[in-house]
Amino acid sequence: MTDNATACDFRNPLMNRLLFRLSFLLLALPGAAWPQESPQVNLPRVTLTAGMHLVQAQVAATPEQRAIGLMFRKEMPTSEGMLFIFEQPSSQCFWMKNTLLPLTAAFIDDDGTIVNLADMKPQTTTSHCSAKPVRYVLEMNQGWFAKRGIKAGSKLGGPLFSTRK
Repeated sequence: MTDNATACDFRNPLMNRLLFRLSFLLLALPGAAWPQESPQVNLPRVTLTAGMHLVQAQVAATPEQRAIGLMFRKEMPTSEGMLFIFEQPSSQCFWMKNTLLPLTAAFIDDDGTIVNLADMKPQTTTSHCSAKPVRYVLEMNQGWFAKRGIKAGSKLGGPLFSTRK
């Protein structure tokens, strides 16, 4: 075992006391440890293109924003969605706990190519995963992609997507 490994040893009484105090402080902060039960608002936005169609997407880029996503929304305008941005490409899986709207998730490659689409039922915990590692996921009202003929292999445009592959 290296010195670095022993520094994080949870059998260390000092470390346990420190973690206990930190946990207590987090619980004492108003709302810090309790889940949000209302939609998140005022997220940054980005305009994306899907062929001739425009999408106004709210951007969920932090772990907290991604965890809440579109939960608790009762409606979403037709050409709006939420773009989830991850630090690096990896297998992404989404579920619909506390999400009231039927959605379709588009799992998107770095260059804007849709890898796969998944229709998701409201308030379920079924996982819907990317077919390969991706950095972006765009959630839209269910049927939005199908009504516009947008499918796996279609390309989205926007300032976030790289033009090199």
